[in-house]
Amino acid sequence: MATKTTRDNLQQGIYAIINPFVKALIRIGLTPNAVTTIGLLLNIGVAVIFIFGAEKTNRGDLSFVGWGGALVLFAGLFDMLDGQVARLGNMSSKFGALYDSVLDRYSELILFLGICYYLVSHHYFLSSLFAFIALMGSMMVSYTRARAEGLGIECKGGLMQRPERVVTIGVCAIICGVTGHFIGGDYKIYIPGVSFHIFETMSIFTIPITIMAFMTNITAVNRLRGAKKALEEREKASANLSYGKAVTISAILITVLLSFTHIGFASAQAANSDPSPLTFPTPNNIPNKLFYMQRDPNTNTIICELNLASNGTIVKEQPVKVYWIRYDDDGRKQELSYIQKKFAYGIQSKALGNDEYELRFVSYKKFPLYLRKSNKDNKYHVYATVNNKKMQLDRIFVRIDGGSFWIPNVKYVEMKGASTENAAQLLERIKI
Repeated sequence: MATKTTRDNLQQGIYAIINPFVKALIRIGLTPNAVTTIGLLLNIGVAVIFIFGAEKTNRGDLSFVGWGGALVLFAGLFDMLDGQVARLGNMSSKFGALYDSVLDRYSELILFLGICYYLVSHHYFLSSLFAFIALMGSMMVSYTRARAEGLGIECKGGLMQRPERVVTIGVCAIICGVTGHFIGGDYKIYIPGVSFHIFETMSIFTIPITIMAFMTNITAVNRLRGAKKALEEREKASANLSYGKAVTISAILITVLLSFTHIGFASAQAANSDPSPLTFPTPNNIPNKLFYMQRDPNTNTIICELNLASNGTIVKEQPVKVYWIRYDDDGRKQELSYIQKKFAYGIQSKALGNDEYELRFVSYKKFPLYLRKSNKDNKYHVYATVNNKKMQLDRIFVRIDGGSFWIPNVKYVEMKGASTENAAQLLERIKI
């Protein structure tokens, strides 16, 4: 269960307060799109107030800033109302969500148009620059989320989302207007020795906008970074899926090879013809090794080992443990990946009684191997019947010469072991 943030709890508290009003709007037949449109018209009213204040008042009169802030908060209320009307009135629609997003952007652009016009007209040039930068950041916060979600990535969060921006502008504008009424719009604070003032009444409004200029762009950049991380993780997962498909193809290849061994090696070749150009190591010092599997184009080797519990008894649920020895990577041991275990090199087992187990590769279940204890050395070995010859299996080798990763050119498969009849070495090969 996701943990609710302070912002979420505050939002739910506001909803609890405004829900009676929302239900009243629904009863009179107001639609979510109509509420969104009213919000846009109110923001146009905010811009008109700031523009009118720029044209009709002097620099020291901040009353229009205060009234503009009050209308900003009232218009912001409608930004919350439209969503609640849609939810409580069961009137949600995809177009409604799009309409809300588009008109919210228009509302914010028009709001900042009025603010910038006011600041430029009263010669707050630096503050107007920061207001424009805040506008840029506000647009990029929204655009980054929209673009990321268009790519299937959730991109929320940040310190300056739209509700925070509306509240910051509205509250600071009101405080600025009220403060200007009591102490005057031309009130300034100087520091001895400094030729310019460090604070004036208008700073109550312009300093938060300056902070917003930084925070909105930081929020946009953080959203971009978050989306980048999510996209990279998705691409990595997609790459793993592609790798899984490749392993599945390898599993199919093994299936084909083992299916041939099942029906016999009628076209067996001379054991010494067409050897691999690689020199393959023989896995040694593995006390419980049963058999191993190797193939071109590298020397990395699959080990099938007897799986013993800490008390030395065989683990009946999984008598064979399968893993890699990565000879091409400093000879380190590595477990099979999930896909390799489930679709390619994994082994399923079934207890037959009398300490005997039937083993089958997950990639080809029609070819049985048998794990049982030998009477000769009282040790477990794996046995297979190949071309009507019974052998104690030691090695499986697949010769690959060229082709592509997806469609390798498999020349033959070779199975090596000792005859159960006379212990002579058997090497059975088939050309593919």
